[in-house]
Amino acid sequence: MAKNITVLGTGYVGLVSSVGLADFGNTVTGVDLRTDIVDTLNGGRSTIYEIGLEEYLQRDLESGRLSFTTDGDAAIADADIVFFAVGTPPKADGHADLSQIEAAARQVAANLTGYKVVVTKSTVPVGTNRRVQNIIAEASGKTPGTHFSVVSNPEFLREGKAVQDFFHPDRIVIGYEDDRAREYMEDVYRALYLIQTPFVWCNLETAELIKYASNAFLATKITFINQMANLAEAAGADIHQIAKSMGMDGRISPKFLHPGPGYGGSCFPKDTKAVAATGDEYGVDMSVIKAVIEANDHQKVITAGKLMRLMGGSVSGRTVAVLGLAFKAETDDVRESPAIDIVQELLREGATVRAFDPEAMDNFKTAVVGEGPFGNNLNSDLQEQIAEAAASRLHYCSDEFDALTGADALIIVTEWNAFRNLDMDRAADAMSGRLIFDARNVLDPERAREKGFTYAGVGRV
Repeated sequence: MAKNITVLGTGYVGLVSSVGLADFGNTVTGVDLRTDIVDTLNGGRSTIYEIGLEEYLQRDLESGRLSFTTDGDAAIADADIVFFAVGTPPKADGHADLSQIEAAARQVAANLTGYKVVVTKSTVPVGTNRRVQNIIAEASGKTPGTHFSVVSNPEFLREGKAVQDFFHPDRIVIGYEDDRAREYMEDVYRALYLIQTPFVWCNLETAELIKYASNAFLATKITFINQMANLAEAAGADIHQIAKSMGMDGRISPKFLHPGPGYGGSCFPKDTKAVAATGDEYGVDMSVIKAVIEANDHQKVITAGKLMRLMGGSVSGRTVAVLGLAFKAETDDVRESPAIDIVQELLREGATVRAFDPEAMDNFKTAVVGEGPFGNNLNSDLQEQIAEAAASRLHYCSDEFDALTGADALIIVTEWNAFRNLDMDRAADAMSGRLIFDARNVLDPERAREKGFTYAGVGRV
């Protein structure tokens, strides 16, 4: 039986979930505090770039199953199920900031007009769903399991592939405590039962840790192959052959064995910090995860430093084309993107930067100077220095060849498909210099060298 669902939050997870749940036949109301966002979404325009999302958004709006509002109280009161898809950003100590989760729990308590299932879709540390349950019970005076139930249903959406992942997931993880809540969740995901999607039914704490364990492991795998790439480069080996051979081992698999400038995005950086902080809280050694965090930060420094060495040790007065600003291809998300660190370092060292990304330039403009929701918390002096340099020496270009115009060097930071097939003849005509640093190993080294470029990749000669 289809359900009336309210989704609190229309960010990356909230919007994809709202659209997907409506497409499953449920009636869904997405809630956001900002009128401009609600108006944009009700007009059929997506507020994030995600392949296929806008088409689903328009279809589900037209069907009448999906709508968006700023009136969270009314949406919660009318709902059978309330999904939490609000932000849980990291605090300075690495712990997740749960203020939005707690506010959402209090809002549910104030509008508990009958039995509801409260589902935490946001990534939260272990123990959070118990906390949500206690907040609702204390604020409403209602009994868990009788008047409401709390469920942990973490998301496993890859940015750039989120729509595909929502409709064809590897698994659905649901932490629950009573049969009534399970029945509600079975109704919500009935469409996935029909295609035999694996379901993992477990307790709240297990579901919470599955999410963190998965992301921490993937971050570890990325960091491992980056360090192996650095070693391969120093030793004269080829990281691609190494990674391919490793991936042939069924215990390892080839996924996430692609060297680059370090991981970024909305998940891996904050989730690794959160799980390390949770380990400290429980008195458990999380030294592996802490080493991953440190090594990933260092990988960004290594990438910027390598470019400078390739340019003779100084970039002052030189022009560098930076292709790719998003943390990965097929998204406009620049959170923790290696491009931020690389561009900031180039500006600090006196370079002129000509930058292009197919989708992420608007988000990057605030992130690179440490401002806005995607900023990286620069101190005030450094923020002022970067902002001043960006105003005069950072140019946003119309396409990749515009970015290459007059450049002494090119660095590829994001693996967009358009960059994989870069026209080397046009690149040579546009550039002043002949240096390519392919930080994603997307180009054919021999082809680049045949066109007269000095080519450097990651972990290969």
